Amino acid sequence: MKIICIGRNYSEHAKELGNEIPEKPVIFMKPDTAVLKGNDFYIPEFSEDIHYELEVVLKISKGGKYIQKETAHKHYEEISLGIDFTARDLQSELKSKGLPWELAKGFDGSAVVGNFFSKENFDLEGLPFSLLQNKEKVQDGNTKDMIFSFDDIIAFASQYFTLRVGDLIFTGTPKGVGKVNENDVLEAYLKDDKILDIRIL
Repeated sequence: MKIICIGRNYSEHAKELGNEIPEKPVIFMKPDTAVLKGNDFYIPEFSEDIHYELEVVLKISKGGKYIQKETAHKHYEEISLGIDFTARDLQSELKSKGLPWELAKGFDGSAVVGNFFSKENFDLEGLPFSLLQNKEKVQDGNTKDMIFSFDDIIAFASQYFTLRVGDLIFTGTPKGVGKVNENDVLEAYLKDDKILDIRIL
């Protein structure tokens, strides 16, 4: 199982980090060891600035290569929410040197994934989702604001990577990303349903 992540897929988030709006999907990867076990996230010793990034996550149900956008919807049946934890200080250091981001994005526990639900239950083109930090809403996203749709992402990624059953795709985060601190509680909602409840230690 691999984890494919899309960066800068919401224009307001790209702007808040001072990045250009991409013309093609920005892709990075996380190893399977990044998936958080349980509901407790421990701040790693190598970072003083861990950020939350809430995202809709797709689970690939039918593998493929060179998938066409018109048939991409046949390759996933379930969706969830996930948090892409990012060591922002380390990422900034790596980017300034022109180096890859994996150390800042792929460390153990950096990929939080909730339970999956049938996509048939949702309007995928206008799906609201949100994140609360200590009961205060900090991210309020909607898939209608994505630059690249789910089908765009699957078609693009499959040009480079063979998609396999069980692969996860993090589809990008809306604006409002921010730092987590010890004893924070993060709660993520897909429409009105709580999908994640994470404690920061």
